[in-house]
Amino acid sequence: MTSPAPPAPKVLVTGSSGRVGRAIHIRLSPRFAVAGLDRSPSSTADWVGDLDTPGLLARALEGVEAVVHTAALHAPHVPHLPEAEFQRINVDGTRRLLDAAAAAGVKRIVFTSTTALYGDAATPPGRAGWVDETLAPEPRTIYHRSKLAAEALLREAALGGGPSLRVLRMSRCFPEPANVMALFRLHRGVDARDVAAAHDAALRHAGPACATFVISGATPFVAADCPALWDDAPAVLARRAPALVAAFAARGWPLPARIDRVYDSGAAQRDLGWTPRYGHEEVLAMRDAESGEVLPPDASQRWRPD
Repeated sequence: MTSPAPPAPKVLVTGSSGRVGRAIHIRLSPRFAVAGLDRSPSSTADWVGDLDTPGLLARALEGVEAVVHTAALHAPHVPHLPEAEFQRINVDGTRRLLDAAAAAGVKRIVFTSTTALYGDAATPPGRAGWVDETLAPEPRTIYHRSKLAAEALLREAALGGGPSLRVLRMSRCFPEPANVMALFRLHRGVDARDVAAAHDAALRHAGPACATFVISGATPFVAADCPALWDDAPAVLARRAPALVAAFAARGWPLPARIDRVYDSGAAQRDLGWTPRYGHEEVLAMRDAESGEVLPPDASQRWRPD
């Protein structure tokens, strides 16, 4: 008589009603017993409330082995909310979650962070920036500062014997005009499904108490391209990404004169065993299928920083 299979490990995903949190919930569900927590009710939110709702975290974390923490205020909130709200939600909320997770015996936290916190360091004067885990952040806004502060308190706890930590600094991942989104997949954007796969890999990653990874789409560029990307991006694109150049020409879309940064996810691909699958071809296919994830092209769209 065969023994019953052991129960699947329990994982709590915070921010599970958002685009990224929902994608992570869906990705993890076949291998883990996944519960979601969010302030907004949804089909992926088993627990509804804020991180400071009395007693909520203790109940949600019962028996949980790992937490994926995506819940946060983001860059679009900066003009509309006081800085104190970013401190309350992004930093104090993370501290409450950490304390509750440690008390519940949680073994690992995967923290969804952002490449935006590199700030001015990502765009040096006169050349495209090359952004990887060795670059020191230079945050500009309260959003950047609050995510960096949350990383720091989780890292300090992990190094002090608390839950082990994997920080995933993800690049742009939201609906944008098709021509913008397709190009960004080459140097500063990523699909939500690839983000979810990276979180899955980070949950299972062995190694040190804490580690940080840049999560972005696979880039055809190399660091030596950075001066030319700034001076003559179309020439570099013709050499490194001819399929994208041809697709843009067929659709009558202009190429940008300049690319100001490249996010390098090579360490995550190597160390996590993660491979981003959804590049610019997927963006174009989704646009042709009239997916709501890709907006109509906009020839006047500025190639703006975070």
